[in-house]
Amino acid sequence: MIVVVIIGIIVIGAVLSLGATGKDSALEQERDRLSALIAYVRERGAMLTLEYGIRCGQHGYRFVFYDNRLMQWIPETVDDTLRPRRLPAGLQFRLLIEGRPIVLDDKALKINTTATTPPGGTISLLGSSSGLSGVTGAGGISGSLSGGSSGIGSSGLGSSTLGSSSGGLGSGGAAGSSSGSAGLNDQASGDTPQIQLYSNGDTNTFALTIERVGVGRSATLQSSDDGSVKAGDIVEVKQ
Repeated sequence: MIVVVIIGIIVIGAVLSLGATGKDSALEQERDRLSALIAYVRERGAMLTLEYGIRCGQHGYRFVFYDNRLMQWIPETVDDTLRPRRLPAGLQFRLLIEGRPIVLDDKALKINTTATTPPGGTISLLGSSSGLSGVTGAGGISGSLSGGSSGIGSSGLGSSTLGSSSGGLGSGGAAGSSSGSAGLNDQASGDTPQIQLYSNGDTNTFALTIERVGVGRSATLQSSDDGSVKAGDIVEVKQ
């Protein structure tokens, strides 16, 4: 009997230890979801020669694209894969751009009601090499605006609105294009993204951290010199 009690105490201690320093499934899921969405939107942007970006609040994010006709950033409102999302309770963002901390406000998540979408038809990108289903299984990425279990369901990525090649910045498609460089960097726009994902494969320099409030647990997605976006491991910081 005494041996059983001792074993029980050891097991409970191990469980409590893992709870303090082990896997954080919600944090891990949000990191993997955002990483997969970035891969998806970068492939989409390269296919369409469209510049995309991520507009971050402290507790959520949304995707925008650069409309070369209007020469301004526009919210993505058609492709449900790129719908606005909020982090689950207890998680928040920290963001560095060019090594400098950015003050995040959830007002940035509000979509202008006059937003437009790229011209063109629709097409499914389910078979694209970005492989969102490969990240979380055949069902795709789970999650919703409220951080719940519903999201990119068993139907995969669904349909996506595609624009013509003229919807980007021009033949170069890069931020420095003379046809739209001023608009791309127009900070006065209410939809200007902090993170920019260019159609030529480049990004601006950023480090976006998802952290567990009050615990010191976090995971960071950051740009690399080769243009890739890397998702870091979950780390623990002693308080």
